[in-house]
This record gives sequence, C-alpha cells and structure tokens, in this order.
Amino acid sequence: MTDPDLKWLLKRGVAETIVESELLKLLQSGKSLRLKQGFDPSCPDIHLGHVVGLRKLHQFQQLGHCVVLIVGDWTAQIGDPSGASATRSMLSSEEVQANAQTYMQQFFKVVDKDKTEVRWQSEWFSKFGLDDVISLTSKFTVAQFLAREDFGKRYSSGRPIAITELLYPLLQAYDSVAIEADVEFGGTDQKFNCLVGRELQQMMGQRPQQVFLVPLLIGTDGSQKMSKSLGNYIGVDDPPNEIYGKIMSIPDSLIIDYLELVTDIPDAEIAEFKMQIANQSINPMSVKKRLAYEIVAQFHGAQAAGEAEKHFASVFQKGEVP
Repeated sequence: MTDPDLKWLLKRGVAETIVESELLKLLQSGKSLRLKQGFDPSCPDIHLGHVVGLRKLHQFQQLGHCVVLIVGDWTAQIGDPSGASATRSMLSSEEVQANAQTYMQQFFKVVDKDKTEVRWQSEWFSKFGLDDVISLTSKFTVAQFLAREDFGKRYSSGRPIAITELLYPLLQAYDSVAIEADVEFGGTDQKFNCLVGRELQQMMGQRPQQVFLVPLLIGTDGSQKMSKSLGNYIGVDDPPNEIYGKIMSIPDSLIIDYLELVTDIPDAEIAEFKMQIANQSINPMSVKKRLAYEIVAQFHGAQAAGEAEKHFASVFQKGEVP
C-alpha cells in the first residue's frame, strides 16, 4: 500500500490515533496485525454508529490484517450494580449467547468473516481466582480511574460509583493482554479504557497496543450520538425502505458527516457536495438521496436501493398510497 493510501486509511473517518507514527511503522512493516474489537452482548443489534468503526476494520482486513472480535460474555453477566446504566443489566449465559449470535450475523455484513477470530472473555476470566483479581487491581489507582470523565463527574456530584464499575476498564484492558492485541478499535468514548489496555500490556511485558478511535455518529435527531435506547438509530438489519426513509429524515447538517463516515464516496466528490451545499447551488435533498441510496445498497444491494428510492419518491414526494 502506498503512503497516500495509508494516509487516507488513517485520516478518513478517524478521530484520533495513539500513536499514529507507531501505527504507521507497523503498517509499513508487512506484519499481519491483530486488531481488537470488543462488544457488549447486552445490545445485540448493530446500527450505523457501530458501522463507522466496522468499516475501518474491514479496510484493515483488506490489507491482510486479522480482526479479533471479543465477546464480552463475562462482563455482561456482571451487569451494572450502581444502576447508572439502564442498558447494562445482568444477563444470563443463555441471553449472552443469543445476543452474541444476532450481533455476529450483523457484524459479518461489514467485516470479513474469514479474516476474523472470535474470542469469548470466559476463555481467560473463567480461570481467574481472587489472587488474579487482586493482582490486576493493584496495578492502577482509584485516582487514575477518577480521571475518566464520567467517573469524575459522578464522583464530584455525589452520585454512586460501584466498585464493580471500576473493574470494567481493567477487564477490557486484560482482554488486550490475553489476545496480544496490536491495535484496539473503539469510539472516542472508549479512549480511557483503550489507554488502560495499552498501559497494562506494557506492565506485563507486551508491546503496547495502538489505539484507533473513530468519531461518534450523531443520530437521526441531529443532537445526540446514535443509540438504540434513544430511538435515533438506523439499524443494519432495518428493511430497505425504512433505512432510506430514516436517512432522508436526518438534518441537512449531518449529510457530509454521514457521507464521510459510512460510505465509500470519494473525498473529492464529498468536497464538491460540501461546497455546493454551502453556496446553495444544489438542493441538499439531492445529496441526501444519494446518501440514502449508497447506504441501502451497502446492506441490501443495488436493486433494493433503487426500489427504496422509487418507494420514497412515490409515497413521500408524490403522495401516492404505498
């Protein structure tokens, strides 16, 4: 891969890379890298917000690198005893298995299954004893963890933080040690946890992982990050007409972000759209139709995208009966 291609890989749809110069050297070394992606099986469905990172994983796979998908079955069975997270309830082993199967079916719509290694946290954590837990917790201080923004805010406002919650970053970090991750992928809200993994690997004699952070996609409401709990999401398993209609409902201010983060439309073409929208030489709806077509085609194929386009035009623009 040429340097301009690598530059595109590390810039398009990327919020931050830690440390970019080190990652660039690894990519140029010719070594097949182990790319870590973990998921919480309390939420089985994937939406476009997840797709931002999954598309980057697929791009790395095309260069010969291996994705290691970690199913957080161990942490999912702990839940959130503080009650701060409505989405992190304690799950049974059967619920975790069912959610994981749904997740993986959708995951492999974007990521190459043949270049993915699936690992379950219970492979290593089921063997953990109390001495292992104490050894792990001794490596970090409470002050370090209160530096994490959400913990810091809750502590200063007197809201509860369960001791169990402080274990989550440690368990996620140990996942990196267990699989010897070269790069960990996540949204910008995962920065703290990914850096704990980098630090723990170093303490345990491994080369510290690089951290690859992608932006959080704003949902259809135009204000908050895409989330199933907020109802502002577009699911990869949604029917074609539904995906198309939801894309057409996003605020015009999000069009360029969506083009950059969840499509393969070339940068030059996106720059042209951006300029045309700014100087009002194009109707934003025309660009949005292109965006909606591209996203439906990505998950359901070109024929379904064409049919969804016609359906939207007849029902919503011409007012015909569906």
